[in-house]
Amino acid sequence: MNTLIKMAWRNIWRNKKRTILTMMSILLAVFLSLFTRSMQKGSYANMISNAVKFSTGYIQIHKNGYWENKSINETFVNNKEIISALKDENIIFNIPRLESFALASSGKHTKGTIVIGTVPEDEDELNKYSEKIIKGEYISSNENAILVAEKLAEYLKVDVGDTLVLLGQGYHGITAAEQYPIKGIIRIPIPQLNNQMVIMPLKECQYFYSSENRLTSISLMLKDPERIDETISKIKNKLSNKYEVMAWQEMNQEMVQAIESDNVGGIIMLAILYMVIGFGVFGTVMMMTMERKKEFAGMIAIGMQKTKLLLMVVWETVLLGILAIVLGLIITYPILLYLSHNPIPLTGEIAESMKMFGAEPILPFSVKPDIFINQTISVIIIALVAVAYPLSVILKFDVLKAMRS
Repeated sequence: MNTLIKMAWRNIWRNKKRTILTMMSILLAVFLSLFTRSMQKGSYANMISNAVKFSTGYIQIHKNGYWENKSINETFVNNKEIISALKDENIIFNIPRLESFALASSGKHTKGTIVIGTVPEDEDELNKYSEKIIKGEYISSNENAILVAEKLAEYLKVDVGDTLVLLGQGYHGITAAEQYPIKGIIRIPIPQLNNQMVIMPLKECQYFYSSENRLTSISLMLKDPERIDETISKIKNKLSNKYEVMAWQEMNQEMVQAIESDNVGGIIMLAILYMVIGFGVFGTVMMMTMERKKEFAGMIAIGMQKTKLLLMVVWETVLLGILAIVLGLIITYPILLYLSHNPIPLTGEIAESMKMFGAEPILPFSVKPDIFINQTISVIIIALVAVAYPLSVILKFDVLKAMRS
């Protein structure tokens, strides 16, 4: 076997032009497949990250029945039972929130808004809200000031230092009406929230809605999102039936469906790409085989068994594939790594379609290991399938005819 591998390695470099041409075909396959899949996975990860961080968390705890009608009356108190249930090694962060709706007014302009009461320091630690302030300053827990989303501020024609009037319905029908100074204008990556959101400290929000110490949800961030089902099961076992525990997939069903349908289309496109690449590799290998007919005939004529010749050709393809894949990974990884840290901004119809699903209009890339492993295996399979032709030629080989050609 060692002898065959040595012969295969030497055969590869006897014709350097042919070897480089074959390697370039496989390298192109590696680059295109990795680039395509990295772009798809990166886009999905961006959509999920936006939804999880800025909205639902990986898991949310509500009072049973809250998610159906989103009523301020379906709130709960953060008691010892919940605090005990959240003591899990996979839960790294929890953010209590009080969310409801209100009519925001400034002068002649009014608009329905989403009011979120949260702990500003915790929210900033998770979502870096202070870095998203485009005017003014970030709020703190002991203030009665608010942050207004960028597009909402534009619509209401308000700025830092102005006063915004909020009118809504509080806990059990109590009228909620108050005016708040605007301390900062914030840019939220999710377009829907950027058009409607008002953020205020949790205690002030509870006072505004006459729901002291009450919450609509607790959002949980996980150390390992892959263990989400296990974590939900543990929390449910510790909580009574008064509460519902929901995964982000349940709370973002439209986005999940969009990802699934797009993923199917992506797989079909990838399959077409593999077919094109496969024919390219096959054409190169076929050309290489036709050029070497006399060489193969000579080796069989001096006594080499066809089975060993088959193994040698397979080893040549495997070594070529490994070299091309390693080179492709060396070239592709830095490019994808750069693009993962510097996403490409999108415009036009593509950007608008992404905004519809609550995703930031950028084209991010992913560098997760499974992308490189799966695409590498796929390209190796393509290379091995391509070698089927030279193997069939060798099995049906007419030595005399080949020597005379």
